[in-house]
Amino acid sequence: MKSALILGGTQFVGKRLVRLLIDEGVEVTVATRGLTPDAFGDQVSRLIINREDAESLEKAFKAKTWDVVFDQTCYSSQEALDTLTVLKGKVQKYIFTSSQAVYDFGTNHLEESFNPFGYQPVLKSRRDYIGYVGYQEAKRAAEAILFQNADLPVVAVRFPIIIGKDDYTNRLQFHVEHVKEGRPMFIEHPDFRYSFIESGEAASFLLSMAKSDYQGPVNPGSEEDISLGELMELIENLIGKKAIVSEDGDPSPYNLPGSWSVNRNLVESLGFRFSSLERLLKILILHYSKI
Repeated sequence: MKSALILGGTQFVGKRLVRLLIDEGVEVTVATRGLTPDAFGDQVSRLIINREDAESLEKAFKAKTWDVVFDQTCYSSQEALDTLTVLKGKVQKYIFTSSQAVYDFGTNHLEESFNPFGYQPVLKSRRDYIGYVGYQEAKRAAEAILFQNADLPVVAVRFPIIIGKDDYTNRLQFHVEHVKEGRPMFIEHPDFRYSFIESGEAASFLLSMAKSDYQGPVNPGSEEDISLGELMELIENLIGKKAIVSEDGDPSPYNLPGSWSVNRNLVESLGFRFSSLERLLKILILHYSKI
């Protein structure tokens, strides 16, 4: 891989991925709306695009080619189709940042629990997808568009919840701060279980998928999953204070409609290992407790 196009690349995992590619000597082009500054200077090329405007893609990508595209910012079936169409003949592999949200709520999902070849996508814009159910449909439909129509290898990386010290969503930090400061929070279903992955490992995995011969969907992430109740107990033990859980408290950002966790047998068979979830959570909880 000598060149890569990143759709996104200025926040969180995308930013980490750009740095990894630069360090590998890859010629990197970052395509964004141009609203978020980055610190890469002249180490990358930059293009301005609007994912909801196919003409902006055509203009930006005209007469250009790359070995791999990393799609970090696709949130609709229409965007997937437009991007695939415009990039036809311009890239050799498509790495799509998908989500464990493609699965129905539940635990220990194998990749075959959702088959993008059997899903009938409806073309919609990102504004047509509302809430978690909408997000689920958007990622399912985008995968279906890519796998059913691409004439190049596609990898759908079905990330679980991504956490790290650079997590701008502050979802894990929310829980640590509420326990530390004695603020009440509302956890609707403490028994629901979720999978996680560290942001640096997520970026490294995307790079590895670009280098590998693998194509298809894949579930990366820490081997274990954890319930919200277990997470709160871990935070309590590390901080030394009891959580105040109340229906009148601030709603937990992890209050999802059901469990979402994935099986990692396939990714482990490919030779990948990820940090222990308990160890990762301990590091982050202690980090947030000092902020």
